Amino acid sequence: MANHPSALKRERQAQKRRLRNRAAISAVKTSVKKVTSALSDFGSPDEVAASFAAAVSTLDRAAGKGIIPKKRASRKVSRMARQVNRATAATMPTPAAT
Repeated sequence: MANHPSALKRERQAQKRRLRNRAAISAVKTSVKKVTSALSDFGSPDEVAASFAAAVSTLDRAAGKGIIPKKRASRKVSRMARQVNRATAATMPTPAAT
């Protein structure tokens, strides 16, 4: 345990940051899980799109604050977008040939 006043303050600040970062990371994981569950449950395209938009927002916010690396957030968004596009393309009716 730290004894110096500045070291004690550092420890308090680190604890606050750790709790804040854990909450943000948990929110990211939850939003990503909602997208994957909407995809696996064959949810409506509107539901999938809404959960995807929320997940992208959460990921971008966490990356902007430096909680997760920006490239990791970008990679997750890209992979989710591919899954969402595949799922919505599969559920969309094909245009009738005229």
